[in-house]
Amino acid sequence: MFYAILAAALAALDQLVKYLVRANIPLGGTVPFIPNLLELTYVQNTGAAFSLLRQHTWLLTLTSAVVVLAMCALMAKGFFKNRLGLFSAALVLAGGLGNLIDRALFGFVTDMFQTTFMEFAVFNVADCCITVGVPLLFLYVWVYVGKEEKKEDGADGAGELPPDGG
Repeated sequence: MFYAILAAALAALDQLVKYLVRANIPLGGTVPFIPNLLELTYVQNTGAAFSLLRQHTWLLTLTSAVVVLAMCALMAKGFFKNRLGLFSAALVLAGGLGNLIDRALFGFVTDMFQTTFMEFAVFNVADCCITVGVPLLFLYVWVYVGKEEKKEDGADGAGELPPDGG
């Protein structure tokens, strides 16, 4: 339950930041945020990262919906057995949900964080969640998924003599 609340809170934070940017910064406008690090720049992105697939918003909307539903189903069915899995799933769920809401309501995603120390895509809170959550999810799958079954199989025979008496 905690991780579902975390996902909802992060998606809500994402939506709040996006609302504040849309309400207070003109499209294409920039406001200083963290000197020598970040500016807030209001961008409407119909694509994915770096505006990839910008002509296929429907595909990105569908993909976001599938990811959100998959994360909800996996979390509800208890697929994730530890905090790393649950935390990474919550991040991916929050990011997918945050950007899905934008795509469904506006047909674009509101981006605002622009790095000033290097050339990089403008991004948002949901993108941060996805960028941290997906590698953690891969790490969880790589380290933990399927290991419980193997460990249990090995533990069953521990300390027993081979059938021929050894």
